[in-house]
Amino acid sequence: MNGGAGAPGGSEGGRGSAEAAGAAGPAVAASTVAAAARLAADVAPHAARWDREGALPAAARKEVAAAGLLAPDLPGRYGGLDASPVELGEICAHLGGVCSALRGLVTVQSMVAAALNRWGTREQRARWLPQLASGELIAGFAATEDAAGSALAEVGTRIEDAGDGEHVTVTGRKKWITFGQDAQVLLVLGKDRGRPSAVLVETDRDGVSREPVGGQLGMRAAQIAHVGMDAVRVPRGNLVAPAGLGLSHVAAAALDHGRFTVAWGCVGMAEACVADAAAHAAARVQGEAVLAGHQAVRSLLARAAVETAGARELALRAARFRAEAAPGAVTETIVAKYAAAAAAASASRDAVQVLGSAGCEPDSRAGRHFRDAKVMEIIEGAQQVAEQHIAEQLLRRSGTPLPGTGARQAEAS
Repeated sequence: MNGGAGAPGGSEGGRGSAEAAGAAGPAVAASTVAAAARLAADVAPHAARWDREGALPAAARKEVAAAGLLAPDLPGRYGGLDASPVELGEICAHLGGVCSALRGLVTVQSMVAAALNRWGTREQRARWLPQLASGELIAGFAATEDAAGSALAEVGTRIEDAGDGEHVTVTGRKKWITFGQDAQVLLVLGKDRGRPSAVLVETDRDGVSREPVGGQLGMRAAQIAHVGMDAVRVPRGNLVAPAGLGLSHVAAAALDHGRFTVAWGCVGMAEACVADAAAHAAARVQGEAVLAGHQAVRSLLARAAVETAGARELALRAARFRAEAAPGAVTETIVAKYAAAAAAASASRDAVQVLGSAGCEPDSRAGRHFRDAKVMEIIEGAQQVAEQHIAEQLLRRSGTPLPGTGARQAEAS
C-alpha cells in the first residue's frame, strides 16, 4: 500500500531504479564542488537576465542536473554523490553567489529528496529518488498557505480517503512554491482526519491548477507559483509516513535540509557582495581620491567582511554537527541560517551603498542580492522565529526554559 505504485498522471512504466542509478564516492562529490564553481562562473553573465525575464531556462536546469548538483548528498545507490554536508554547502555557496534561483533549484530538489530518503518507504525511495537526483523530475515543496506561513500546524489542505481503498484525494491551495510553475511532483503538507500528513502529488493529475507568480521582491527567476488542488486523486502509496508525522517528521526533515542549503547560499551571496564592493572601492576614483581611501567606506567593507566570515564559520559548524549526527544539529542549522541571512542582507545593503548608482543598475549583482536577501530572512523560518528558538535552547541549557512555542514554531517554519 505504501509502495508508491503508479507513474505521474496514473500511467505505468518509465521509473528509474536505485540499482540503475549507479554509485558514487567522496572523490566524485568533491569534484562536484569544483563543477559547481565552474558552472557558477559560466552562468554569472546570464543571471541578471534570468532575473529580469523571471525564469531559469530549461537548459540551465539541465546543466545543473548534468553536473550532478541536484540532491548531491543522496546515497550513490539512489543516484546521488554521497556528498558531505560541507560539500553540499559549498555547492550552494557557489551557486548562491551568482543566482539565488539556481541555488533555490538545488534547495527544493534536495529538501524533498532528503525528506523521502529519511521517511519514505523502501519502494518510495527506489522509485522517486533516482528521478530527483537525475533531474528527470523537478520537485516542489508545497507547505505554505494563506493562513499557514510560520505556523504550519494550521494548514487547511485536506487529505481524504477516496472510498476505493486505493486512493486519497487532496484538496487545498498552496502558495509560494519554488519552481512550482514547472515542478512535476509536489511534496504536499496537509491534514488527514485532522492529523498532519504528507503526500506526493504529481502535477499532471486532474484537479491541479497553477498560478504563476511574477514581479515579487526577490527570487524572480525561481518560477514561483501558487498551486490549487481540487479533489486530486493520488495512490495511497504516495502518502509519506503515517498520518500524524507529516509536520513533525516529514516536513521538518525537508525544512531542516532547506535551511542548511539556504544558509550556505546566503554565505555565497554575502561573499559575492563583499568582493564586488571591495573591487569597486579599490578601482573607483572620485576627483583625485580613490573611493577606498575614505574611512567610512573602509568601515562598511570591514563590517561586511567580518559578518560574512562569521556566517561562514557558523555554516561550517552546522555542517560538522550534521556530519556527526550530533545532538543540537537542528539548532546549529537554525543559528547558521539566521546569521547567514543577516550577513547577506547587511553585506548586500552595504555593497549597494559603496557601489552607489552602479549598485542600482538593473544588472547589478549586489542590487539583485539585496532584494533576494530580504527573502532569505523570511523563508525556511523568519529571523524572529529563529531568535525565539535560539533563545529557548539557551534557556533550556540554563535550566530555565520559558513557556511558549518558540521551538515548535521554528521547527515548523
